[in-house]
Amino acid sequence: MTTAPARSAAPLEVAEFASTRSLLEAAAKAYGEQDAYVEPDGSRMSFASWAGRARAVAAAFDARGVGKGDVVALMLPAGIDYAVCYAAAAMIGAITTGLNPRLGPREVAAILTRAAPALVVRDEAARLPPVPDGIEVLARSALPGADAAAYVPDVEVTRQDPVAIIFTSGTTGLPKGAWFDGDNMAAFSRAAGVMSAPYDRRLTATPFAHAGYMAKLWDQLVWGITLVASPIPWSAARMYEVLRAERITVGGGVPTQWSKLLDQSGVSRETLPHLRVGIVATAPAPPELVERTAARIGVPLVVRYAMTESPTICGTEPGDPPGVLFRTVGRPQAGVAVRVTDEAGHSVPVGKVGRVRVLSDCVMRGYWREPELTAAAFDEDDYLISSDLGRFTPEGNLQLVGRTGDLYIRGGFNVYPLEVENVLADHPRVRQVAVVGEPTPVIGETGVAFVVPADPAAPPTLDDLRVWSKARLADYKAPDRLVLLEELPTTAMQKTDRGQLRAHLQAHPAGPRPTKKE
Repeated sequence: MTTAPARSAAPLEVAEFASTRSLLEAAAKAYGEQDAYVEPDGSRMSFASWAGRARAVAAAFDARGVGKGDVVALMLPAGIDYAVCYAAAAMIGAITTGLNPRLGPREVAAILTRAAPALVVRDEAARLPPVPDGIEVLARSALPGADAAAYVPDVEVTRQDPVAIIFTSGTTGLPKGAWFDGDNMAAFSRAAGVMSAPYDRRLTATPFAHAGYMAKLWDQLVWGITLVASPIPWSAARMYEVLRAERITVGGGVPTQWSKLLDQSGVSRETLPHLRVGIVATAPAPPELVERTAARIGVPLVVRYAMTESPTICGTEPGDPPGVLFRTVGRPQAGVAVRVTDEAGHSVPVGKVGRVRVLSDCVMRGYWREPELTAAAFDEDDYLISSDLGRFTPEGNLQLVGRTGDLYIRGGFNVYPLEVENVLADHPRVRQVAVVGEPTPVIGETGVAFVVPADPAAPPTLDDLRVWSKARLADYKAPDRLVLLEELPTTAMQKTDRGQLRAHLQAHPAGPRPTKKE
């Protein structure tokens, strides 16, 4: 049973608070017994309970010698205990980093070595990699409840003090830790746009170690947002049930999940009266899906573009045409400046591809204990130099075409995989697709399309995809090889694991290319 929000309370003003502790205490008073978290099994925690439990855990951290500036690493699943520990660390000026439970031993060891935590809170019942010797561990089962002794030392914390370290997924090497302070947290709340409204109830599948949660702590506290965890295992029927039972106002999912939801019997505006917006994640939203969602349940879908180093960058708006959601990631959010430049840092004309650079208070302060990497990540104007390649449309929307490491050169022509993927994803026989360059004699590199068919019994052929691509893009961008998969491999952060796809190509090289007949 959901707990109704105190509608008479006004959202908090972020400018009034100097620390997470003061904001959490104010949220506990303002929102009281309103749900702050709902887990898949129905467990709940109110804002008042969140503050109470956080005080008890902060006291336990303090008793173990954790203080201001120390790092606390959380090896916990997304949920109530993670949220409590994150808030508890912030109360005493400690810095939280999270380790995704899907990470392997090498990645865990690299993160803990770089973060050098004073304490690791670990779910001992889960199958997680071990913590290296010499680091103190607190078992999840030993976390105190809200009724435990809760003396929390009065620590002076400002908005310039670090709050969180968010590690990258490690797709281009070992994970790097982007760190954020209180000013960052406040900026995320100001830039939320349509994503946040007073007393939202948000359905989320984001791992809490991910920037989508870690960076938005203040946003949740300011607006009094309830986070409802997505059902595990996921099914369209269970998603529909949660959307109704929990009166969800903001729902998130990949395009396939939204499509399957719309196929459920009874789905309508009348059965989902509270839903006001849907978030599309990890893949472009086909125009027909946008139109179908609006017609069936009367809500807009929106797309967001972000990265670990800047958890807020661009987004589409509810009134944008379906094609904008499919082909672009929208416009820069409030307080965010975006440039598209050549490698020398000079802005390129509208429509030309270049490196995406970002300037705002939503951008990380740097990489944790990596001064050289930090210096290389910013240009002389303090713009973050991303690895993403994109171009602006005449309407001012940013269109991503790939990453610098993903680009391949076919016969002297640059091919940006994301651009090709966006086109192939619209093919009716394609459910998911990733394109990777493969070294090929003479021509240099050719494109391989890894495809998860919409219907495994009727998959697309290579000729199907090449004809489809050539009708929409330059002919050299059409894939030269097709590999059918049941699922695309993903990293711990749910991104397509292109490293695994390249390893597949090395293990299964293409045969000799047929010679053209004269």
